[in-house]
Amino acid sequence: MRKLVIVAGSGSYPRLVAEGARRAGVGQVDVVAIKGSTSRATCKAAHNVHWITLGGISEGIRWAGREGYEGAILAGQVSPLSLFRGRFDPEIKAALASLPVKTAHTIFGRLSEMFDAAGVPLLPASLYMDDAMPGAGALTEHGLSESEAKDVEHAMRVADDMGRHDVGQSVLVKSGMVLAVEAFEGTNAAIRRGGRLGGRGSILYKAARPGHDMRFDIPVAGLKTLKTMRRAGVSALAFQAGRLVLLDKEECVRYANRHGIALAGMETSLPPAPLRP
Repeated sequence: MRKLVIVAGSGSYPRLVAEGARRAGVGQVDVVAIKGSTSRATCKAAHNVHWITLGGISEGIRWAGREGYEGAILAGQVSPLSLFRGRFDPEIKAALASLPVKTAHTIFGRLSEMFDAAGVPLLPASLYMDDAMPGAGALTEHGLSESEAKDVEHAMRVADDMGRHDVGQSVLVKSGMVLAVEAFEGTNAAIRRGGRLGGRGSILYKAARPGHDMRFDIPVAGLKTLKTMRRAGVSALAFQAGRLVLLDKEECVRYANRHGIALAGMETSLPPAPLRP
């Protein structure tokens, strides 16, 4: 690929995509940066930066089309509240209003149609994240305990059913009881909610649904997730092998080892997320 653009939200994810793409030999890696969200570190990792407001995303899509990018990647976090409080341009407002059901897949699916119309195909958000997609097995010095493993098995069944309805990606379980399932509030809010109920010893399981479109909203965890888990008393994070982005993986493993949190990738029948176009 000669020319790639990353539409960058907050956090380190878009920076890691940009760095990975450059290491993989992509000739030009540019960023569409969102005012108030995209970090300076992400902008420094790009060859060129084009600034927009969150409400002006359709202008950013048209700009990418005029610039002739061969592909676009959506990476980084955007607050869920922005979907309710954002001052979007008329084109985005009309696109959102036309959706009878609003989930990550329907919203971003409509955005992908807008990228296609501009001549810029939307690519999997897992691309170039080779170092951040853990496989099966324990990443930490200690793996899941017997009781944690049983809770993870239960959480996997719950997450599979939950994913078919596109509710969310995270499930908290303790002693066979479901403490919280993630909805639109996000993973960290679900962790805090479940932690208030179960206290210490619960587990967190994150999963992409069967048939998940890896172009957007793939499961992501990072140091902020682990710090929220520690405060809530969650003792383990389990996830689908090859289907979760673990941001700043080495730092996360060190933190988890230091605080006795188990990190484990679980084998499933689902395919790993792609790492190259």
